[in-house]
Amino acid sequence: MEKHRLKAYILLLITAVIWGIAGLVIKATLDKIPADLFILYRFAVSTIVSVIFFAIQGIKLPKDKISLFQLFLYCLLNSSVSLGLLFWGTSKTSLLDMSLISLFGPLLLTAAGYIFLKDKITKQEKIGTTIAFIGALLIGISPLIGSSGTEGELFGNILIFLSLVSGAICGILAKKLMRNGVSPNLLANLSFVVGFITILPFVIIKSGAAYSLSLLGNSDINIWSGIVFMAVVSGNLAYILNNMGQKTIELSEAAPFAYLYPIFSAILATIFLGDRFTLPIILGAVVTFAGVILAETKKRRYN
Repeated sequence: MEKHRLKAYILLLITAVIWGIAGLVIKATLDKIPADLFILYRFAVSTIVSVIFFAIQGIKLPKDKISLFQLFLYCLLNSSVSLGLLFWGTSKTSLLDMSLISLFGPLLLTAAGYIFLKDKITKQEKIGTTIAFIGALLIGISPLIGSSGTEGELFGNILIFLSLVSGAICGILAKKLMRNGVSPNLLANLSFVVGFITILPFVIIKSGAAYSLSLLGNSDINIWSGIVFMAVVSGNLAYILNNMGQKTIELSEAAPFAYLYPIFSAILATIFLGDRFTLPIILGAVVTFAGVILAETKKRRYN
């Protein structure tokens, strides 16, 4: 195996472990603070780290206007939009639902690579992606089918779906920008700065400046541990590793690693949060896994 490919696989595996743990951290922290405050302080801490990074390494922005626009769009979608939808959705649904729905994310990324980047994709992958989508849809609407589901959980599942769509768009933009010489470090760190700048006015207008500063006097170590983990480990570090891993291989080849973190999250949800598998969720999970296995089995490698 080529060294650059092995390096990419290791980086993506580390990212998968971090993001697998992140689901549990998000859910546990959201039990203590509102989603908008969580994401605001998460971006604030990440921004401090990013500013330090920029002070040391400098900022090398692309010169052409199209790349600059793509960079801004990536930063906005990768921060305020994708993570905002994820945190908001996770606060309203179960971690188990979120994890299983997220299994469709890698296939969505593969499909996006096929459509927009002309990545090669087989007929088997197309069929598997369709089956996985049906399974993810079953999980998404499970609150309407199950006796214990609520409209709030359904809304949360929809938000998770939208977060996956936004994430797929980010994957396309990141790949294009890195092909044009934009650094993976710049993509990750600048997106958090943009996230903080865009989310701060929203929170202030919605709830006031005093509300935005209310966590500063909170000494709960569990809250701050969750914020720092999501900001530095699952944020600055994981996004840089993920971008570095995707830089030298196709999106369709990197996508299977993303199946690992929702699986890790689902396991942690059943162990630590007591989430239970209902019949609709089990049916959706089986269909989703069947689609994933079909799409990824005997996948041809194109280089």
